Amino acid sequence: MSDFSMVLHGGAGTILKEDMTPELESAYFNALQIALDAGYGVLEQGGTAVNAIKAAIVILEDNVLFNAGRGAVFTKKGVQEMDAAIMDGSDLSAGAVAGVRNVRNPIMLATEVMRNSNHVFLSGKGANDFAIKQGIKLEPDEYFYSAFRYDQWKAIRDSDNYSLDHTNHHLEELLRDKKFGTVGAVACDANGNIAAATSTGGMTNKKYGRIGDSPVIGCGTYANNKTCAISCTGHGEMFIRTVAAYDVSCLMEYKGLSLQEAMQEVVNKKLVNIGGEGGMIGVDAKGNHAMVLNSAGMYRAVRNSRGFNEVSIYK
Repeated sequence: MSDFSMVLHGGAGTILKEDMTPELESAYFNALQIALDAGYGVLEQGGTAVNAIKAAIVILEDNVLFNAGRGAVFTKKGVQEMDAAIMDGSDLSAGAVAGVRNVRNPIMLATEVMRNSNHVFLSGKGANDFAIKQGIKLEPDEYFYSAFRYDQWKAIRDSDNYSLDHTNHHLEELLRDKKFGTVGAVACDANGNIAAATSTGGMTNKKYGRIGDSPVIGCGTYANNKTCAISCTGHGEMFIRTVAAYDVSCLMEYKGLSLQEAMQEVVNKKLVNIGGEGGMIGVDAKGNHAMVLNSAGMYRAVRNSRGFNEVSIYK
């Protein structure tokens, strides 16, 4: 039996203590701890890494504080389009969905794609049809409505600007204040199997069915028992261009770097070189974990069988 560990994130970006009220800060800490405990509880009972990360992400998707599931942001058309992916490091099986609507928990749908579809990646209406066939819970548009997300969108909907996620309401501040509200989880279970998952509502005011890195296997999400399990959050276009999650795996596999070294290389050098902002979380099959960011903050949490438990927000 190996050490097991559970790590999650709730997005990265310009997250500054001076912008945070004590109430909001405490709400984020509590939300992260609850999701962490849900995932860790699965591992503690001998459950798989895949089931642990799925349990944690469902809690985050159900919480309006995060840009995934219920808290997903509004697109240019004033609707929610959600993306998610999950990958099992033990056999490289993976499932992903993009541009899905009204699905309460996109991560559940991604898991169904992985287990029951013979495919890896489904999008749009087809993904929604598959959700109905698999009995995945759907919700009406009202379920995804929050005044706070609606105000964010209303402030920029008549412009060509998009925003990754934010809390302020003035246009100049919106464009300066970048937050990437993706959620993600990685875990190593007691059998030394690892897995990764990511879920997001994408960018506020996004157009043309834009898809970021979250559901793209190897970019925002990747897991391989030989190396690592990674979930990313940040400016998705840059993570796609650098194939960020898989690059960490490659640096470990071909260069012999440790998890921490490989993640530092990708986040603080390769992404920075092309102006990519954000962060990532990772585990390896020995239960080691790392959380690396090049932005001002990243909602993140980790708990392992060595008794370590930590929830953080700022850099």
